[in-house]
Amino acid sequence: MWGHPRRTTTAAALIAASALLSGCSGLQSESSDAELRVSTTTGIIADLVEQVGGERVDVTSIVPHHGDPHSYEPSPGDAAKVAKADVVFSNGLLLEEPGIMNMVHTNARKSAPKIEIAEKLEQYGGTVIKLEEDLGLNVLWLGWAVEGKVEGDGSQIRTTATKLEGPGELRVYLTDTLGKPKVYIDSADGLDDADSFTLPPEAHTHVNWAFSKPGTYRLTVQGQTETLDGKTEDIGSGTFTFTVGDDAEAPAGAGVLDGGHADVALNAETGKVYVRADDDKSGEPERLPADGVVLNVPDRAKEAVPKEEPYAFLGKPGDELWVLPQAVIGKHVHGDMDPHAWADVANAAAYVRRIEAELIKADPDGKATYEKNTAAYLKMLGALDEEVAKKLATVPEQNRKLITTHDAFGYLAKAYGMEIAGFVVPLPNQEPSAAEVEELGDTIREKKVPSVFLEPNLAARADVLRRVAEDEEVGICTIYGDSFDDNVHDYVSMMRHNATELAKCLGEDA
Repeated sequence: MWGHPRRTTTAAALIAASALLSGCSGLQSESSDAELRVSTTTGIIADLVEQVGGERVDVTSIVPHHGDPHSYEPSPGDAAKVAKADVVFSNGLLLEEPGIMNMVHTNARKSAPKIEIAEKLEQYGGTVIKLEEDLGLNVLWLGWAVEGKVEGDGSQIRTTATKLEGPGELRVYLTDTLGKPKVYIDSADGLDDADSFTLPPEAHTHVNWAFSKPGTYRLTVQGQTETLDGKTEDIGSGTFTFTVGDDAEAPAGAGVLDGGHADVALNAETGKVYVRADDDKSGEPERLPADGVVLNVPDRAKEAVPKEEPYAFLGKPGDELWVLPQAVIGKHVHGDMDPHAWADVANAAAYVRRIEAELIKADPDGKATYEKNTAAYLKMLGALDEEVAKKLATVPEQNRKLITTHDAFGYLAKAYGMEIAGFVVPLPNQEPSAAEVEELGDTIREKKVPSVFLEPNLAARADVLRRVAEDEEVGICTIYGDSFDDNVHDYVSMMRHNATELAKCLGEDA
């Protein structure tokens, strides 16, 4: 039996009572007694705020039920709600799609505190862990990154492609959750200011790199800071070398990257441009000068232009392409730290303590109410923590492996003795090859997982995982990560569902 070193509270009766408290939770309270209008970025945070604030708060969530905070695009209605808020809570750690945070900083009143809860989680008894990404691709997984701090709320760093030398064309694009491409760089019509994109400070994103012909390419990029008031400042430039195809020769003396995870990176403080490459041995990234490394795109990266009309910018259907894939479908801007901290119930308690402190600052007259509500809810979370730990302790050790639709469960795994066997999503814009489907099947067989887990709000991503799971005759179960839905409306119910589903789908009889 697996124990849990941190879970000692015995308050099972409080869990039954939680249904009464949690059942009152919604995304917006219309209480006429509300003293504070609070806007949150996600439904999970909205629920935690309501548990602390009770009738003294009127809470709205920007991202709706079924929404994905990594990719949700806010509406004018969302901006109007934020503009009325006395306090704005977000998760932070780059969980939210940058457009959400830009909207918050643009529309929220200057007097309204803007609290990124997880950014100071450890001060309130929580823990933050590094985000682990490894899809085991057989080619280089290359993204874009920005390092270094930039002054000003909502500031962005723009990276612009200014020059390309090579035998063919380069297109850099992102495939969104619905499979539609958003083009960042297209050299076919000449490079200009439109061949660019922005990232917040300390952020990373995934993209596809598509080359039309084999040979050696040299791409020059320029960095620029942008503030919300429209001020810009150039901060550095550099040139990156790509060898495309097995016959392309790397420049003498240059190191070659042809696998693993790396980023074309710009440091907004120093202006330096380099390749940031993950180091499997040390666990820390290496920063390699742009002129001292070659990014290799071998013939095994060769694909064909999709026949779908949205991909016509890549060339004629069936034309050869050499592609370094984005691998994770949808916008996926994030930092080095894993933002999904609430998946450990002990961290949810830290969220609640931070929320309590901020609500008391904003509404001192409500101090007694906030303290009373917080104390009651923390007891519920303590009981929930013990319940989750006990349920997951029933899972046999050999079955404690999670394969999910995205990388949102590192905290759950660490807190409750599970293992992340993989988050599996199909390569963007294309049907998986027979070899890729076979490889996914091999992973499921080698790990001997009895079930895989799909998130309701990301179901469209998981078609390949579902089909392979059916072929391998393993279970297909539901787990909640970033969002509620029509069946699960609050945090306690979400974590109880996850524990119950994991125990059932990974248990002895699974």
